[in-house]
Amino acid sequence: MTSKSALEILYPFLHGKEQDPAAVDARLLHSIEEKARESRETSVRFFAEQAPVLLNAAKALAGVYRRGGRMFTMGNGGSSCDASHVAVEFLHPITAGRPALAAINLTADVAMTSAVANDVGFEHIFVRQIIAHGRAGDGLVGLSTSGNSANLIAAFVKAREMGLTTIGFSGGDGGRMASGICDHCLVVPTTSVHRIQECHVAAYHILWDLVHTLLADDRGSAVSKDFAA
Repeated sequence: MTSKSALEILYPFLHGKEQDPAAVDARLLHSIEEKARESRETSVRFFAEQAPVLLNAAKALAGVYRRGGRMFTMGNGGSSCDASHVAVEFLHPITAGRPALAAINLTADVAMTSAVANDVGFEHIFVRQIIAHGRAGDGLVGLSTSGNSANLIAAFVKAREMGLTTIGFSGGDGGRMASGICDHCLVVPTTSVHRIQECHVAAYHILWDLVHTLLADDRGSAVSKDFAA
């Protein structure tokens, strides 16, 4: 008997006799249930463990805006989409009465990132921008499911040298981002990239809400005077 090919092992449903559609659906429905359960359990554990870190990060970021600073965001791949999402949430708040807050997405400038990556290396694409645009009192938020992205680490190190507040979103054991590289590091306790990213989305939405709540408390009202009737 010959051994199965690598393709057959990876994709067994492509080989052999036709499968019973009802049986296939049952397995897939079970898979959905398991993934949803895993997502819920990971989220519950993450927020139970990381709520104090999230609150402290929100206080620190509110302090950045209170002092007239700006927030920069960064990430790679799917996390670059999250970096964009974080920035737009602060720039364009969808809740009535909440003012826009300065946020700059460092993944947005394709010409800049490709030029730096081509000329001096991909690990420099964020640090070059922080050197050019960052100033003491600003904030830097970076997302990495592993916590080990070299370009994020380089930017975090330089940002702290320059006096920026640094906030990291990571997963697994937190990687290098959780070893003191960041002032605040939120770590999702799983190695599943999907579960990590799901928790990151929920966490930065809560971060956004907490920052606005803290700044509203400074004004003595949840509604900005600029938006008051």
